[in-house]
Amino acid sequence: MKKKFKLETNLVRGGLTRSNFKETSEAIFLNSGFVYDSPEQAEAIFLGKQKGFQYTRYANPTIEMFEQRLALLDGSESCFATASGMAAVFGSMMCQLQAGDHVVSASALFGSCRYILKDILPKFGIEVTFVNGTNLNEWKKSVKKNTKIFFFESPSNPCLEIIDIKQVCLIAKKNKITTIVDNIFASPVLQQPIKFGADIIIYSGTKHIDGQGRAMGGAICCTKKFKEDILKPFLRHTGPCISPFNAWVLLKSMETIKIRVHSQSHTAQNIAEFLEKHKKVEKVFYPGLKSFSQYALAKKQQSAGGTMISFRIKGSKKEAFRFIKNLKIFDISNNLGDTKSLVTHPTTTTHKVLGEKDRISLGITPNLVRLSIGLENLEDLKKDILDSLNKS
Repeated sequence: MKKKFKLETNLVRGGLTRSNFKETSEAIFLNSGFVYDSPEQAEAIFLGKQKGFQYTRYANPTIEMFEQRLALLDGSESCFATASGMAAVFGSMMCQLQAGDHVVSASALFGSCRYILKDILPKFGIEVTFVNGTNLNEWKKSVKKNTKIFFFESPSNPCLEIIDIKQVCLIAKKNKITTIVDNIFASPVLQQPIKFGADIIIYSGTKHIDGQGRAMGGAICCTKKFKEDILKPFLRHTGPCISPFNAWVLLKSMETIKIRVHSQSHTAQNIAEFLEKHKKVEKVFYPGLKSFSQYALAKKQQSAGGTMISFRIKGSKKEAFRFIKNLKIFDISNNLGDTKSLVTHPTTTTHKVLGEKDRISLGITPNLVRLSIGLENLEDLKKDILDSLNKS
């Protein structure tokens, strides 16, 4: 499928490869291995002189279709699917790092991402510097001769901090540094970091790509050269491969991702505006609000505010818990980007690993609540929130 087709067409037909049975829906190749016509053919495929599949840990027809379709949506040249979003984060870094290297990262990160950078990478002799991602001078000042990677989320989890992707990437390119952008919150539907100069884009397929709470998966989008020369050898031999069945689930889900994300974002915009006016709400974090501190930058980078809202309820953890417990439609879950609306308390779940001092510095207070807006009726969701706030 060529890029000349429009997005909607690519989401349905991108990467499509039919077997000799000419199936309508993409096939699931659940086999672990493949056979060869001769030892000469096997040798040629292993040498890379002939195209062919060897082993599902290396590549698989179903996985390849998913990778090609996501690359088309993301705007990148190539893609490598992984077992989870965190496998994608770790693999994208470790495939190019070694002892003595230096990484600069924004401080506002998902708990597991921060754990990798703060606790795991230093064990391998890799130095990590955390900066205020919104402050370009901090990125510039943190650059060293051995700096290899800039890493950040935009929007960040859970306070939706927006980083100027273009400007940070310009700093990186000037210093021959690779930029990795975690684009999970915005999704490839609303934001394509590759357009702003990013080298590598990370996704959790579990979130908006599946969007229905069914399958684990992740992906690393990048150039063909980076995938072939650096990423593929590392991932093939370390083994964080995605299941062909999970890849098939994600592949089929991509047919509806644009419809889902746009609908969810429209609902989220309305709910954010509704929350902002409520007397029991202290502060709302949503890129689509004109009152949002980085509204202008968000408008420049994202086509919509997104499906995620965070807000501080007036009070403490007690009031936040009471609000969450009184909700009838929203499910309590640390997942996001689902067709079902979800609610979580970041301080005690997704960002618990950070520790109180780090959480407070990032604005993750005990009264902060995170909402992932689904596909339910807007008025039903507003009523559910209103009723719960009144009881709180």
